[in-house]
Amino acid sequence: MVGENRIKKSFWVLFFILPAFTGLVLFTIIPIISSFVLTLFRWDLISEIQFAGLSNFRKLILDEKFWNALKHTVSFVIGYIPFVMVTGLFVALLMNGKIKGKGAFRTAFFIPVVSSWIAVALLWTWLFNPKFGLINYILALIGIAGPAWLYDPNWAMTAVIMTSVWKDTGFVMMLFLAGLQDIPQSLLEAASIDGATTVKRFFRITIPMLSPTIFFVMIVTMINSFQVFDQVWVMTEGGPAGSTSVLVEQVYKNAFRYYNMGYASTISLVLFLIILLITAVQIQGQKKWVHYA
Repeated sequence: MVGENRIKKSFWVLFFILPAFTGLVLFTIIPIISSFVLTLFRWDLISEIQFAGLSNFRKLILDEKFWNALKHTVSFVIGYIPFVMVTGLFVALLMNGKIKGKGAFRTAFFIPVVSSWIAVALLWTWLFNPKFGLINYILALIGIAGPAWLYDPNWAMTAVIMTSVWKDTGFVMMLFLAGLQDIPQSLLEAASIDGATTVKRFFRITIPMLSPTIFFVMIVTMINSFQVFDQVWVMTEGGPAGSTSVLVEQVYKNAFRYYNMGYASTISLVLFLIILLITAVQIQGQKKWVHYA
């Protein structure tokens, strides 16, 4: 009887897991494996697949557009991650304090997170319009001549970063807010009684206790930022003059504009390896500064 009950339980467990597992295999695992295999082939979605060996990798090494896209992607990551983490933590600290209408403020900050990237990108494209945009209008009121933003190679990536930070601050805020609320108030109160200032309590208690959350936010934002695409495609399509070209945008263009699926898969593989390597380094390095309670 015991054996039969275990078999029945196993059957029902498999029965309920099977639909989700089937979707995972069909729409995630198989496409990933196929993408890796395609790096060794040429395929334009119409003709027969032709074996290409390592020619896609040789092409990638000599491709100036790829290296420019990698440079711009790294620039976005360097500009985006510190900015969104600082703003997210700052807003979380405000929302964790005793202020009226915290629920309304939290909702207001989180609305951009659940909004469509298409809508957000179109909104900010208008805001950054050099002639009719609200940002340059406000700058003109204080005597500053605003740049051309999305039409200027020197400012286009900055505009994309600002848009991304505005949209994602609410998400980072919620993560930090959860971490802040998990810190025992008794520790802060004891430090206050001992004469510790607000600044000392923040750096000696809050930051160390918040380090697991900071680590998690760094991992998530890093992975997401290396895959930046939607805002770039809607706002600039990689321009002007390729100044906002990023890796995923190059994957999209090679796959669905130039119909070079093998080369697009090669760029995807390189992007995957970059993210994997950086994540592994972060996981190894967190042992030195992350403090788990």
